[in-house]
Amino acid sequence: MGLGPSLSIRQSQQLVLTPQLTQAIKLLQLSNLELDAFIAEELSKNPLLESRSEDGGDEQPAGDLASDEEAGDGEAPDDPGADNLIMGQAEDDRPLDMDWQSEALETDSFADVVTSGGGEEAFDFDRVEYSAGSLAEYLQDQLHGQSGPVGDLARIIAETLDETGYLTVPLEQIAELTGAALGQVEQGLKLVQGLEPPGVGARSLAECLALQAQAADRYDPAMARLIDNLDLLSKGRTADLKRICGVDDEDLTDMIRELRAYDPKPGCQFSGGVGEEVTPDVFVRRTRAGFAVELNQATLPRVLVNRRYYHELKSGPQDKTSRAWLSECLQTASWLVKALDQRARTIVKVVSEIVKRQQGFFERGVSALKPMTLREVAEAIGMHESTVSRVTSNKYLLCDRGLFELKYFFGSGVASAEGDGAAAEAVKAAIKGLIESETEILSDDAIAGLLKNKGFDCARRTVVKYREAMGIGSSIQRRRLRKIGG
Repeated sequence: MGLGPSLSIRQSQQLVLTPQLTQAIKLLQLSNLELDAFIAEELSKNPLLESRSEDGGDEQPAGDLASDEEAGDGEAPDDPGADNLIMGQAEDDRPLDMDWQSEALETDSFADVVTSGGGEEAFDFDRVEYSAGSLAEYLQDQLHGQSGPVGDLARIIAETLDETGYLTVPLEQIAELTGAALGQVEQGLKLVQGLEPPGVGARSLAECLALQAQAADRYDPAMARLIDNLDLLSKGRTADLKRICGVDDEDLTDMIRELRAYDPKPGCQFSGGVGEEVTPDVFVRRTRAGFAVELNQATLPRVLVNRRYYHELKSGPQDKTSRAWLSECLQTASWLVKALDQRARTIVKVVSEIVKRQQGFFERGVSALKPMTLREVAEAIGMHESTVSRVTSNKYLLCDRGLFELKYFFGSGVASAEGDGAAAEAVKAAIKGLIESETEILSDDAIAGLLKNKGFDCARRTVVKYREAMGIGSSIQRRRLRKIGG
């Protein structure tokens, strides 16, 4: 059989991600605030896109393909009175843009010039409060005016502290790097340890607590011995602590209560940033017919296609390149408006199915939360699982029970007496409630038995897993803490 060139026809199907489809996927997983930033960028690039504000009378929600043809092209009638007033030709012929303070200072002193009008209060400079951005900056401000080698070493030590306020670098290393004597470094450390907040500059937890006790004038010999034996306190050996400190039960309880009031990481109050405010993307409201799902229109961008401007540009003189660019802008703008509308419909569809499946949660709370997967919701609404995953990412739902991320309603669970199963969050809430209300310390086996009485069929290892996930100690640890707390 000879080899040679030949022609053949073959038909096949292939999924191609067009730029429009890629952008639609991106829009689907953005929150309303992120979408607002995306729309602002598109508005700056496409002259045919227009944004309508919340209070605009001719607005339409994002996703409605509409032409920008407002009724009535007439302009507002001119107001000659306003022009006369600006030019200084009204009853009071003084212009509005005059610098009254400059005019008054020609004849009066600055103290005689009244800058506040009517009954308004003068500006209160005490309201402007300085806030340090970091622990090192806060300590440097307090070291202002400290000169000499000790002051310089104190500034170096303040910059060396970690975010919790502890000094993790040995003093010998600081002395070697700076070329200073060890005694001077110790004096600089003592200067730092006397600053606010109390406890900064400590090299151990015991030293941190001792510094705070000294600042509170509570560092007596008994407190010193208690701080030196924190390992016994962690083990709950109160009898040994009473013997070492020479105090009775009541005094030891008071001393432990004081230690709990101290901050073991005094520098952390400067390391935490300001939490970002979470804005809900969807509202779930209770109505007579059930629960209604609404998008948050306040944060939902509103976009229109300005077809009037398109016709103006099209009717003007333009070359082939300009016509192609204008056509591309119109196509991109029209597709974006349609994509926004499809995004809104998809979100409402997914959230409606979530509310339908988790109706018990919205009526009775977390105890009625059921296990649910992305696949179940996707099959119910006829979409792909990845689409539901994108819809539920970075989006929040606000209802009568609070603000929840959409991912909160998905998860595994355990079997229940009702047959539908119980979500992991419901089991965690039940375990937390049992531990918070316990009069006698409950073991994990006892908690598992009580959960079965409540209808949750879970084993002891499941109780241990959920308890540790919530950061709750074992029965031995809780018994020890109760003993220490008196």
